[in-house]
Amino acid sequence: MDLNDATTVPPPVPGVASQEDRTLAMLTHLSGIILSFIVPLIIWLTHKDKADKGWLNDQAKEALNFQITLLIIYVVGSILTVILIGALINLVAWVACIILSIMAALKANEGVSYRYPFALRLIK
Repeated sequence: MDLNDATTVPPPVPGVASQEDRTLAMLTHLSGIILSFIVPLIIWLTHKDKADKGWLNDQAKEALNFQITLLIIYVVGSILTVILIGALINLVAWVACIILSIMAALKANEGVSYRYPFALRLIK
């Protein structure tokens, strides 16, 4: 066995995300907790035309769709604060955002595609 063979990195397998893509997808999902849809939108717009970034593009769209859904829920909740149910709606949406974003980030870091349990698929 040649020593150089043991140190060479095998070529990437098609359909499997690189470590860089997995890390970027993880940060994209986590950024929604603080920055809402801004980071997923930027990641999606910068990678949507790159053929080798298909998995990252998919995860960025998923995070973007989820954050847009949450934004709609927050607006409805804010309007409904007049009848006091809106504060509860916003609290539940905020907790769901934290929990589901962390779950999505963990799956993305493993290289597994994550689908949020509720999200309007506005970006296809």
